[in-house]
Formats: sequence, structure tokens, C-alpha cells
Amino acid sequence: MTARILVVDDVEPNVRLLEAKLTLEYYEVLTAMDGQTAIDIASAERPDIILLDVMMPGMDGFETCRRLKADPVTRHIPVVLVTALDGREDKIRGLEAGADDFVTKPIDDVILFARVRSLVRLKAVMDELREREESGRRFGVDTDGAGRLRGSGGRVLVVDDSALQAGKIVAQLSDEHRPVHEPDPAAALIAARGPVDLMIVNVSAAAFDGLRFVAQARSTEASRRVPILAVVDPADRPRLIKALELGVNDILPRPVDPEELDARARSQIKRKRYADFLKQKLDYSLEMAVTDALTGLHNRRYMAGQLQALMGRAGQGGDTVAVLVMDIDHFKSVNDGFGHDAGDEVLREFAVRLATNVRAIDLPCRLGGEEFVVVMPGASLEDATRVA
Repeated sequence: MTARILVVDDVEPNVRLLEAKLTLEYYEVLTAMDGQTAIDIASAERPDIILLDVMMPGMDGFETCRRLKADPVTRHIPVVLVTALDGREDKIRGLEAGADDFVTKPIDDVILFARVRSLVRLKAVMDELREREESGRRFGVDTDGAGRLRGSGGRVLVVDDSALQAGKIVAQLSDEHRPVHEPDPAAALIAARGPVDLMIVNVSAAAFDGLRFVAQARSTEASRRVPILAVVDPADRPRLIKALELGVNDILPRPVDPEELDARARSQIKRKRYADFLKQKLDYSLEMAVTDALTGLHNRRYMAGQLQALMGRAGQGGDTVAVLVMDIDHFKSVNDGFGHDAGDEVLREFAVRLATNVRAIDLPCRLGGEEFVVVMPGASLEDATRVA
């Protein structure tokens, strides 16, 4: 997944080094040497991510971040602050300024690329949601479902054999989210089938194989789409790289930094919630495309597709298929005498009676107007006659 990344640092060698590393990973890189230039470029070019150094003369990284997040044009762009290794105060100030994540100096390439990939995916989901909402507004439809998701805490499953480490993670997340600690990986896989927004997994656990747990979670349908943060010692390069290969979404270096934990959990939960919301909207759109809005039965389009498939199988010597076609006699007189609201009520009631008097495998549809069709897979002439 390629993306455009804006690198902001007043030290040119730092800019060139990051530019070279990111370019080798096939990212398109924009650069700025000060805060105001970064704001101007972000507004004009709309990059996918901004890597922003904290320490810059004049407008520092915090003020630059605040201004970016205050501007409707740029507030949706993820900002990653580059801080000193021991810069906890910087991270707290960064969160207050609206930063989405952090990387610490000296920058670890593997962790940097994991962070970039994670935030690129987040932005892609947010962009899609913003486009859908904008399309809805153009048609006068209330589409602010994303707005209702903002600020909503997540359900977090912490899978860790260390009660001390897990306790700190749970305590840190409890103000904003609903974390639960599960030290048993088998029980955790069962728990992950439920409504979970994020898993935080100690892949360096001594009591169980954390990498195997990640592989199992990624191969199980119920937990495949749940984001995973892997807690790992950054010095353990083989384990760190293997965790990313197995599909963890991001890394939490040990010892876990509270501010990085907050930022990373927030980003992953946001992406999961937004992705779920988009899927629900897609499912709803697909359902509406094949459903008659008045009666709730399948519409003519869906009926035609299903009937074509069933007739094709029947023509190849497969099961039989029967079709009932019916309409409501004297329906025009109902509309003329009592109005269209009464006519609509008659259609709805007819649809209910039709749907409750056919087999479970049958397909009742509204053809249009007062005409209805029931497609009956595998039905004989006698079956169809009896139902009619």
C-alpha cells in the first residue's frame, strides 16, 4: 500500500535520511523544513501521513500539530510526532495537541514502517467514510454515523502471562476503554469471537507461544479482522519481524510507554470501528438494492437474477423450479376510492400474508405495482398448485 508522506524537520540530514528510507519502501515523500511550510504543503497536497519533528525553531512541532488539527482541510491527516527517547512530557503535550502517534529517536526502521502502514490503513478508511458522508449530504441524507462513533471507548482484550504488565495496561486504558485481561490463550481465542475492538498480545510471553496465538487469531474468521497490537522487546528483531509477518497491526515496544499505548489503542480502535461501520453501510446498501422498500420483499432485480440461475440449473438437468405470478384484483379502485396510503397498506398486508404462506426456501418478490411473484426452487407442479 503506497502513500504520500510529508516529512517535517529543520535538520536537513534528518529529512534526507527519512526521505531515502521511505522512498525505498515505495512511498512518495514530500518535505518541509519548518512548521508554516508544512502547514502550507499539507493544505495544498493533502498527504496521507505527516511525520513531524517536535523540536524546531520558531513554530515547534506541537504548535504545528495544533494548527493542522484545527484546520478542517487537514485535521483528518494522521500526524506522527518524532520525539526524544525519554520525552514523556513531549508525548503528553503531543496528545494534547492532537497527535495521532509517536516515533522516538533514534528511529527504528521496522517500527516506523509498521506505524506508517497502520496509519495509512486508518486514513484510507476515514477517507472512504468522509466521501460516503459527503455523497449522502449531497442527496440530503443524514450520514453522520462516523460522528456518533467518535470518542466511543473500545473493548480491549489483553492477552498476557505477566499479571504485572497486563495490570499496567488495563489500568492505563480503563479511563477511556473497557479492557479485560486473559492470561490463557485458548480462553482468549474464545473471547475474541465476541465483540472485541482490539487485542493487545504479549508475543514474548513465557507461558505460551505468542506468535502462534497471533497466527491462530488471524486464521480464525471471528477474530481475523480484530486489530492486534504486539507487545515485544524491540531488541528481539526476529520475533518483532515475525509478528508483523503474521499480521499484527502495530508494535508496542517493551517497556510499554503509557502515552504510546493510549495513542496506538485509540488509532486501532478507531480504524476497527470505522471499518465495521463501512461494512454495515455496504451490507445495508446491498440489501436495499435487492429489497422492495414498500413491502420488504425482494424486488424485481433480485428475482430476475435468482430465477435466471435456477432456470440455468434446471436446464442442465438439475432441480425443478416453479413460479407463481399473481396480482390484486380491482386494486385501482382501492387507490381511487381510499387514496394511495390505503393502497400502500393493502400492498404491505398482502406481502405479509404472501411471505407467511410459502415455504422457507421460496422467494416471494414484488414484481411492481400490485403484481407479485413467488419463485419456488425444487417445487413440483403439485407443490406449486397446492401453495397457490
